[in-house]
Amino acid sequence: MHASAHRHGFAWIALCAVAPACAAPPVATLPRVQVTATRTPQRADAVPAAVSVVPLREGRRDLAGAAVAERLNGVPGVLARSRQNYAQDEQLSIRGFGTRASFGIRGVRLYVDGIPATMPDGQGQLSHFPLLDGARIEVLRGPFSALYGNAAGGVLQLFTVDGVAPAQTRVEAAAGSFASRRFGAERRDRRGAFDYALGLNHFATDGYRAHSRAQRTLFNGKVNIAAGATQLTLVANALWAPDALDPLGLDRAQFDTAPAQAVDAARRFDTRKSVTQRQFGATLAHDFGGDAQLRVLAYGGRRDTTQYLAIPVAAQASPLSGGGVIDLASPYAGVDARWTQSTTLAGEPVEFVVGASLDRQQQDRRGYENFVGTQLGVRGALRLSQDDRVRATGAYAQATWHPASDWMLMAGVRRSDIRFRSRDRYVAPGNPDDSGAVRYRATTPVAAVGWQVSPDWHWFAAAGRGFETPTFNELAYRSDGGSGPNLQLRPARTRSVEAGVKFARGEAVSEFVLFRADTRDELTAATSSGGRTTFQNAGAARRQGAEWSAQWPLGSRWRGEFALTWMQAEFRDGFLACAGTPCPVADVPVAAGTRIPGVPRRQAYAALQWGDDTGWQLRIDAQHVGTVSVNNVDDERAPAYTVFGASTGYGFARADGEGRVFLAVGNLLDRRYAGSVIVNEGNRRYYEPSPGRNVTVGVEWVWGAGLR
Repeated sequence: MHASAHRHGFAWIALCAVAPACAAPPVATLPRVQVTATRTPQRADAVPAAVSVVPLREGRRDLAGAAVAERLNGVPGVLARSRQNYAQDEQLSIRGFGTRASFGIRGVRLYVDGIPATMPDGQGQLSHFPLLDGARIEVLRGPFSALYGNAAGGVLQLFTVDGVAPAQTRVEAAAGSFASRRFGAERRDRRGAFDYALGLNHFATDGYRAHSRAQRTLFNGKVNIAAGATQLTLVANALWAPDALDPLGLDRAQFDTAPAQAVDAARRFDTRKSVTQRQFGATLAHDFGGDAQLRVLAYGGRRDTTQYLAIPVAAQASPLSGGGVIDLASPYAGVDARWTQSTTLAGEPVEFVVGASLDRQQQDRRGYENFVGTQLGVRGALRLSQDDRVRATGAYAQATWHPASDWMLMAGVRRSDIRFRSRDRYVAPGNPDDSGAVRYRATTPVAAVGWQVSPDWHWFAAAGRGFETPTFNELAYRSDGGSGPNLQLRPARTRSVEAGVKFARGEAVSEFVLFRADTRDELTAATSSGGRTTFQNAGAARRQGAEWSAQWPLGSRWRGEFALTWMQAEFRDGFLACAGTPCPVADVPVAAGTRIPGVPRRQAYAALQWGDDTGWQLRIDAQHVGTVSVNNVDDERAPAYTVFGASTGYGFARADGEGRVFLAVGNLLDRRYAGSVIVNEGNRRYYEPSPGRNVTVGVEWVWGAGLR
């Protein structure tokens, strides 16, 4: 590690010698960005942890859809992929955690206005994120994410806008290639101690690929009520996404010859997915004399999912088959209470946070055959009925102490207790009662130190432990082919460290970080047969690398944005895996030192933007992603790619409001590439192609005040 640190240190010095991002321009000092990712508001440039803030009301409004991945390209250490498949969630990983997920998001904690979008079992989704109503995204990378509990390889939080005075009404519309279109309307108002923001957004597309039509409608509402030292925040969110078609992944030959196609199985079984979700949350905060605060969050919701899979009819002949149609009702609820106390220690300021949380998740799962007689893609006979429950309790404490004006010490610990229980309600000949339960517990301490070298420079170092349990889907099947859940799976446990330097002067900010995370009992795929994928603990794994990012004014109207990531992610122990399907027994050796699939060694992003809020605007960006291994045995890789985009727009203002029109071109050079991969896909259909050159045009208007 020391040699690596020296090498990257020299690279940083060399970069500073040739890049304007290391010069100190004489720019005006602006208010420093505040973040809450470490549970207490702190300046982003001073907090001793790797935290990135992505503002959503500034800069890019020219994006084709409502995908979170489109906003995260400039965050180092983050791999966010839009799959061009709205029947599956976007892909998201932080420092290599979460890449094993073939659907949904694992290994990363997700929140919207404090409400978890990651369930207690560790699986989350981005589909209900109200991006067009968002104010900012905070991304916490590294050790301190462990204070959020299970599956916190990183933390991503979306914060939506509040009401404003005078009142604003905003509408926006865009249309583009593949009959993609979106429309959004938002109303914000503030009257005394009461404010609200309401947003309704609709997105639809025929899809770049065949059999990929989709639509989504999303409502988000937030109300803030202040009464003296007490503030109440109410949040409501609803998603409706009916019959999103799933083109499935492509094998390498299909990807090379006709990337826009859907595989034959997708058409024959009419693979598709419907989702509805409704949730409500309330946060009550009360200040006690300015030195203490009590904050209580309560939330609840329900997510209903129906999905038609392409599992062959023959594979469903086994009495243990769960069929090819998933019908899942998932109510969930939770509460989190924390006390924050400001005092002094040895005469210097210190802040303590203590809290506890309880989260419950229920999955009423039904499985049906995806055929009736010779007709495919319809709901047939019942093959699975089970009720799954998980309860997660946690207690945490954190302290932030400033022993001197230029030093900061942070330390924290969390105790987590997660209980899974599955009750089998479908018992038939050859399919015995598969009920079972398992319990996981972990203590995850973290600590960090920060030093303000000068008004513009901060150094920091952090270390901690984290853990990740298997999700319900990963516990579902035993790898030995037997009946019942795989209750022998162990949680993955990680020790991580990071050290970095931050620079901030006015609008100019930069960050460089070195990190390493060592995991034991790494979770990964084991076997694939009959539509079932099983999981195993693969021993030790290591993820290490370097991250650099910068945002810099390059003149009176020019601004640059840059991000670089180098990462080495590999299995440290050998194990057995599968290289195709059917594979009832893992029989292919994976040697120690093999790359972890889904993690590129190199990522880079650069953007140049010119213009102000009014008048002409121009933006050019480029993204590079290195080769990606697509399975555990590393016998095939998705090729590296570099793509460019460009946009132009015109902002205008009148007495009654202001607006903007824009034109954006994606994949400017019409490059063929796989924007995402389905890691360890059992049929070797790993590739999800991205579209060629595409165009989006749009307009937005705000009555009442500015766009921000």
